[in-house]
Amino acid sequence: MIQLLAPTHWKDYELIDCGDFEKLERFGNAILIRPEPQAVWKKTLSEQEWKKTATISFRGRSATSGEWVKKNPASPDRWHVEYKNDDVAIKLRLGLTSFKHVGVFPEQAVNWDFISSSIKKFTTPNPKVLNLFAYTGAASLIANAAGAETTHVDSIKQVVTWANENQELSGLKNTRWMVEDALKFVKKELKRGKKYNGIILDPPAYGHGPNGEKWKLEDHIQEMMQDVVQLLDEKEHFLILNTYSLGFSSVIVENLIRTSFPNVKNLETGELYLQATAGIKLPLGVFGKFCNV
Repeated sequence: MIQLLAPTHWKDYELIDCGDFEKLERFGNAILIRPEPQAVWKKTLSEQEWKKTATISFRGRSATSGEWVKKNPASPDRWHVEYKNDDVAIKLRLGLTSFKHVGVFPEQAVNWDFISSSIKKFTTPNPKVLNLFAYTGAASLIANAAGAETTHVDSIKQVVTWANENQELSGLKNTRWMVEDALKFVKKELKRGKKYNGIILDPPAYGHGPNGEKWKLEDHIQEMMQDVVQLLDEKEHFLILNTYSLGFSSVIVENLIRTSFPNVKNLETGELYLQATAGIKLPLGVFGKFCNV
């Protein structure tokens, strides 16, 4: 059964509307207009409503970069938001980057809830969690706050530094930060005989390691999956595979997990989306996840 899941209780985030390849969304008190390649339909609200509501808009200069235009020039480039669920609370520093991103992917809150609830079920003292392609660290901090010894791996030093800022902002400590190619790191951990109770993967369609290593999702994800499942603790474990690629379906994710881990139990697959206040749904990736306790 393919699931459709959306965050339901994030007070500091709201998707207001989306369409015509854009999205109108609120992060805390900031209301942004950003590009959204998945929003191929018409906007629900009028252009006048969008312009009246938004405080900051992104203007693309190329396919990969652009600039932000503020209604009030005094508006800050950085601000904070909070995320809470029944188990944990974290704070995140957001910022206006030249790549249209602000430092968080809101739909991932669904996976954050799964991470914290899974860790809370474990009887293992100080469970170990590995977050690969970990970006600015929200999932790492959720695991940390839930009581796990967390290892955070990303190939870009600047975003690992950003993740560390988020850790300090959240009043947490002791996350293990690794600026390294994810696939190389996994192979090293296998040689070391390491085991983890939780593994989180949110790989990009394309990417590069710190030494120029190339990552292409369809070329490398099978090898990655076959390696990471060997790192899972046999008794208590969870795994999340999340992909944001227009060519990937939840059936592909299911096949990847089942062929890499034939004895998988409690596998769930589906699609993540954001529910706009205006009524439309915005699809934002597919997932496969399982938890064994």
